[in-house]
Amino acid sequence: MKTLGAELLVVEEGLVKISVPFSHMLTQQHGYFHAGVTTSIVDSACGYAALTMMPIDADVLSVEFKVNFLKPAKTSKLVAIGKVIQSGKMLSVCEGYVYDSSEKILIAKMTATMITIRS
Repeated sequence: MKTLGAELLVVEEGLVKISVPFSHMLTQQHGYFHAGVTTSIVDSACGYAALTMMPIDADVLSVEFKVNFLKPAKTSKLVAIGKVIQSGKMLSVCEGYVYDSSEKILIAKMTATMITIRS
């Protein structure tokens, strides 16, 4: 996340919010945020949200996710919100949302499954 300039904004039980400021280094050929940036921050938001529901000695990994891109990401920053829908012993199901800088325009939506791993 450091490479993207991402900032952790909110960490609550079952919810994490991450933002990334616009940079020309993070765009695709049309000047929009690249889909990989959008996917990276929403995957991280979902993963950290799942981690908030786990025991202290646990960690999580993404098992599967699907992203729907709803609008071009032409904004001064992206804001990703990850929410836990169901937290189990091994698997957690999350939803993620990526908004523009106003947090009113939905740019992308993710459904993700995270697996619990023990160190």
